[in-house]
Amino acid sequence: MTPKRERERPTKVGRSIIIGIGNPYRGDDGVGLVVARSLRDRAPRGVLVVEQDGEPAALIDAWEGADVVVLIDAVSSGSAPGTVHAIDASKTRLNRDLFRHSTHSFGVAEAVELARLLGRLPRALWIYGIEGKNFGTTQEVSAEVLGAVPQTVQTVLKKIEELVFPTRT
Repeated sequence: MTPKRERERPTKVGRSIIIGIGNPYRGDDGVGLVVARSLRDRAPRGVLVVEQDGEPAALIDAWEGADVVVLIDAVSSGSAPGTVHAIDASKTRLNRDLFRHSTHSFGVAEAVELARLLGRLPRALWIYGIEGKNFGTTQEVSAEVLGAVPQTVQTVLKKIEELVFPTRT
């Protein structure tokens, strides 16, 4: 009998989803989509990877019924471009100003806090915000922000492993 491949191990939770958020026509705002595309073929079996534009109702609907959710989005906090911020949103309230470059007046932070009020947050919700530099009208993501993609992919894979799969004893 051959051992199960790593990607086929049983999970300790129900539905798990990775959501890349962004607008590909607003420069660095598209980085969440870039990360999601990098994760699509690397995510463990049973972990869904999707792309969203960040529209709040669609975002809340996308994670409906999920136990574990990891979001990736561009942020603007004044840190150096490419800085990766990790936020345990299931335990921490989100600062609306961090996500101020949303193309919607009601964005990721508001969606998360509304879901919290409605009791619709997943058990585990982690957000990885990549500090952006250019949110203007362009399809190009800046070099500093693209440089953070490999690190973010590895960090997300490690977090999914930690949250979804049983620890080895």
